[in-house]
Amino acid sequence: MAIEKVREYFESFGAAARIREFDVSSATVELAAQALGCAPERIAKTLSFLVDGGCALVVAAGDAKVDNPRFKAQFHTKAKMLTPGEVEAMVGHAVGGVCPFAVNPGVKIYLDASLRRFETVFPACGSSNSAIELTISELEQYSRFDAWVDVCKGWRAEREG
Repeated sequence: MAIEKVREYFESFGAAARIREFDVSSATVELAAQALGCAPERIAKTLSFLVDGGCALVVAAGDAKVDNPRFKAQFHTKAKMLTPGEVEAMVGHAVGGVCPFAVNPGVKIYLDASLRRFETVFPACGSSNSAIELTISELEQYSRFDAWVDVCKGWRAEREG
């Protein structure tokens, strides 16, 4: 199970006990926010894309949506999300529990600027009923991210086109 892989991964940081498992699904932003009792935008959703023949994960705030022109400017390709089968094969986690921890080798991890407005966020932990609360610096450390990007819209206070 992917959550066991993630739990072992967090053991190496001494943080496995911080993983929370729920009796209810946390597979979507809305369900995760309900399970945690937090605002949906604080859910750190992990989106899976095909980039240069490989997998790129973009971790973004729950209220952010991919902005196609920004994505193309950043990655030099159209935003093409992986199918559920591709996600599990390429990332190592099933849809609903995709997270930037304990992923398959070669997966690139990007953190979106939409997360920077929060002190802590809640990414999944490899299953559709788990999460962990992390500071942004912990998210950077534990995800072993490749870069910060700004490829989302819908979360800024100013009006977007």
